[in-house]
Amino acid sequence: MASPQPENPKEDLLKKIRSHEVAISELNNLPPSRAAYQRNCNIFFRRNIKTAIAFEQKQLDSSKSQLQKLNVDL
Repeated sequence: MASPQPENPKEDLLKKIRSHEVAISELNNLPPSRAAYQRNCNIFFRRNIKTAIAFEQKQLDSSKSQLQKLNVDL
């Protein structure tokens, strides 16, 4: 059974973008000696802060490009 399509994909992308921005902000406030846990599927992996920030930044850039494509298509 396929998951239902979101009613408003633009709103969904804006929520994802905001979530990634908050995650990056939170990670930037952690001391460098701390570790973070990054979710991959249903498993959490321990990562250093720089790796976690890079991953979140990549996800943020991807979401922003999807939003930009969506705005162009409309």
